[in-house]
This record gives sequence, C-alpha cells and structure tokens, in this order.
Amino acid sequence: MRRKDFLRQTGLAAMALATPKSHLFGAAAAAGNTAPSDHKVPAIPSGSAGTKVRIAVIGTGLRGQSHLSLLARRSDVEVIAICDVDDRMLDSAKAIFSKKGLPLPKVYTGDPYAWRQLLAQQSLDGVLIATPWEWHNEMIIGALDAGLKYVATEVILGLTLDDHWAVVKAAEKHQAHVMMLENVCYRRDVMAVLNMVRQGLFGELIHLQGGYQHNLRDVKFNDGKQAYGGGCEFGEKAFSEARWRTQHSVFRNGDLYPTHGIGPIANYININRGNRFTSLCSFSSKARGLHDHIVKQCGPNHPNAAVKFKLGDVVTTSINCANGETILLQHDTNLPRPYSLGFRVQGTNGLWMDVAQSIYIDGQSKSDEWDPSSTWLEKYDHPLWKRWSKESEGAGHGGMDFFVVQAFIESIKRGTPTPLDVYDAASWSAITPLSEASIAGGNKTVEFPDFTSGKWADRKTLFALTDEY
Repeated sequence: MRRKDFLRQTGLAAMALATPKSHLFGAAAAAGNTAPSDHKVPAIPSGSAGTKVRIAVIGTGLRGQSHLSLLARRSDVEVIAICDVDDRMLDSAKAIFSKKGLPLPKVYTGDPYAWRQLLAQQSLDGVLIATPWEWHNEMIIGALDAGLKYVATEVILGLTLDDHWAVVKAAEKHQAHVMMLENVCYRRDVMAVLNMVRQGLFGELIHLQGGYQHNLRDVKFNDGKQAYGGGCEFGEKAFSEARWRTQHSVFRNGDLYPTHGIGPIANYININRGNRFTSLCSFSSKARGLHDHIVKQCGPNHPNAAVKFKLGDVVTTSINCANGETILLQHDTNLPRPYSLGFRVQGTNGLWMDVAQSIYIDGQSKSDEWDPSSTWLEKYDHPLWKRWSKESEGAGHGGMDFFVVQAFIESIKRGTPTPLDVYDAASWSAITPLSEASIAGGNKTVEFPDFTSGKWADRKTLFALTDEY
C-alpha cells in the first residue's frame, strides 16, 4: 500500500489537509519515549571540525525533542531550522533552546508540506527526520533531491517494498548517505555482546532471536491530552503517537516494528557485508489485546470498542541467511507484558539470552549452569561505551540515543559514510512489508530482496570498529 493510499484509508490525509495544526508530526517515532530530561550533562566537545554542522529537524514531537535536546548539547552543531504542524510540540521544542540560551532555529509550519520549504530555503549539512512512519519515504527522498548528502531518519523507511527500493535508488543516484537512527544497536549490553562475537567467544554463530516485545496499549490509546494512557482515544481525538500509530494496527498485519530486534542481530552476523537475508516467513496470532484494553479501561460501549483491529497480538517471523544462520523475530505490543527485546545469540561455543540475563561459554562456564551476564558484559564492555559513558549520561533510552546522534554528526564532520547505511535501513525496515505479504499469502515463504544488488559479498563492516563513533 502506498503512503498516500494509507493516509486516505486511515483518515490521516483529511487530518493533514483540513487541520493544519494537527498532531501529525507531533509524536514520538518510537515507543516509550518521553520528553527530554533536565538532567545536567557534560557538554560534548567539538572534535576536529572547525565549523559547526548545520542541522534541521523535521518533526518535533517527543522523539524529535529528544534528538533536539542532544543536538543542543553539542558545541559542534547548530540547529538552524525545525518543522512541525503542531504548535504545542513546537513550543516545547523551542523551549529546549531557550533554556540553554541558544538562538532559536527558524520554524517551518502551517501545512503538512512545510518541510519542502525548509529544504528549499535552508543551507544544510544534514537533516534528521522524526515524523510518523508514513511520511519518512517522501521526506527522505525529498531531502536527497534537494541536494542533502546526509539524512538521518527514525524507523521506518516506508510502507511498501517499492518505498524501500525508491530510497535506495535515490541514495545511490545522489551518492548520499541515509542512516536509520536505530538506537538499540548502541545499547550497552548489545554492544558488549558484539565485542564478544567479534572476539569469537560464542564460536560460529548459528541462531539468533530478537524482537519488539513491549506493552504499547498506553501508547496506542490516550485521553487526547497526555501522551500515554488515561483514555481510549486514537486518531483525531488522541494526542502524540496515538494520533497516527494506532491506525496501522487497524489496517495492517505484520511485524510493524522490526528494527529494534533485527538491527543488532544484523551487526552480529554482518548482514550486507559478507552475508544477507535470503527468505522470510511470518505467522500472526489472533487479535484480542487492543479490544480487551478498550473494554477494560473505558467499557464495552466506548465507540472504539467496535473497532476491528487487524494486527495480530503476536507476530512471529523466521528469516534465513546466506551464510546459514536462522533468525526468529517476534512483534508483541498489544498484550500485558514487561518490556523485552528477547535477544538470543547462539553459536558453536555458547550463547547469550537477555531475558534471563544469562551467558554460557563452553569450557569456561560451569557445566550446564548459566553465568550472570553482567560478569561477561562488564569484562567485554565495548570501547565506545568505555570512552563516552560520561557524555551519554542523561541521553534517552539509557544513554544509547547519544551514540546514534554522535555517529550521524561525526560522519558529517569527517565526510565519511555513516556506520549504518541505506542498505542496512532498507533490509531491516523491509521486514514489515515482507511479513505482511507472507501472512496475507497464508504464511508463505517470500524471497528477501538484495538491496545491495550483489555488492553485499564484498562490502566491509563500518559499525563500531573503534571508540570514536
């Protein structure tokens, strides 16, 4: 389904055009985000660049504000423009600069396509996109066509496979860099395990698991005033993510948020750099969780209790790889459960499981007994975290947001490719439309496209090789 068709079917197009001051951009692009912390943090050094990196941020909802807060801390960055259609979110974004005594960026607002004016009128080194999913494809390509060589985007790239191919082709055409801001790649335990993988502690990797297992019911519904919970509204009557994200659960059935799980896994097994995904098969459970939540919170007579949600409560996806590894992903956001990404990294010499916070290394752990993961994770703490842990204090999601912004900015300053590139972004994000196609086809196995067009066999990894970025 194309983005414009989706907007039309869900009513978001009417919201955008008839209500310019809607919350279309004013929402977090990933679940569990909160407003930027006032925690006192050290300033970030300017590094080797002699001039400041000129950045614009499109989308100043809670996720966009989190990025703005990090950018405002940097002495090597100037945020010169922001864009949104929500006055409430724009005011919160401007307050970030006022509190720090920084010049306010130029504001673009008034209609859903004000971002085009921003791209046409501003001289930029890079742009960061933190808007609802259905806008990412058009905005990324618009930024590339406007001449930008560095584009950072929150997940995902688009709604269809054609969307993903369009971004890849545009990046290749313009010889530009598109980086998905997948922050879990930089989670401290995830990076320590990456360090262990690269040092051969687990042996040859055989099987990996991950996913997005997170109770999002209070993200998908609220009272129209607060971002999380307090009511059962979504769509036009809601606020923040519930204004747009829940619509996807009404009309779509697949793994709608695969990148938190697949990003780290892809780095472990060098996807697009000597390895690739080859095929995929997905299964979906019945859909009960969102309806039950509405009934429990607001009663069976609430209007939204009559909504039929298409998204299965648990979507399970299996992926095969060129080098023989298997991957299991799970998307589980509609039922009561504690947060977990469910990582499992298993090789010929041992495994890590994050749910149990356990590691077992053959010949070093006691026979048939788990070691507490902390013992190993502290020993193999990644050099990036050893160097930058102080600077990451106060950054969102336990500090890992610092690293993903740092990587983007440092790539611009040095004129180098981003460590996570457009092929990574496309391969991770394409799991969504592929899983939808698999489920719609009766759980059929579908071929995974090679977005690198054969270059994967000889490409070398760039991600987290040193302590720099």
